[in-house]
Amino acid sequence: MTRDDLIAMLGEQTPACGPARNALIAGADFVVWDGLVPANRHAGVFRGRMHRSLKRGRTIYGLAESVDILLRAGEEPLRTGSIDAVDKSSWFTIFLNSMATAVVACCGGRRATTMEWAVSSESGA
Repeated sequence: MTRDDLIAMLGEQTPACGPARNALIAGADFVVWDGLVPANRHAGVFRGRMHRSLKRGRTIYGLAESVDILLRAGEEPLRTGSIDAVDKSSWFTIFLNSMATAVVACCGGRRATTMEWAVSSESGA
């Protein structure tokens, strides 16, 4: 898969797709893994991440929408991938169909700075 292929696949599936597409256009690193995992298994993992991020007051764009999409996809086998902004300030997780020809869902956001992490840890979040 080329960068241009992935850029073209990132539509409006979730609110994180636009920023992920922009990161790729700006030269972000990306990877798509070969393994297949049922969508509903991803939904369980990412639902947990959603609850933890809400508890910590962190926003992960497109996460709730991605969980809903993954739940609806049920046992459909999906590939996963990641996009890492050039300046490492943001990240995205992408879910693709089994042939890696379509993005099913996308979530991500800004990485916590060291200071944000320290404040969050001190507050017990």
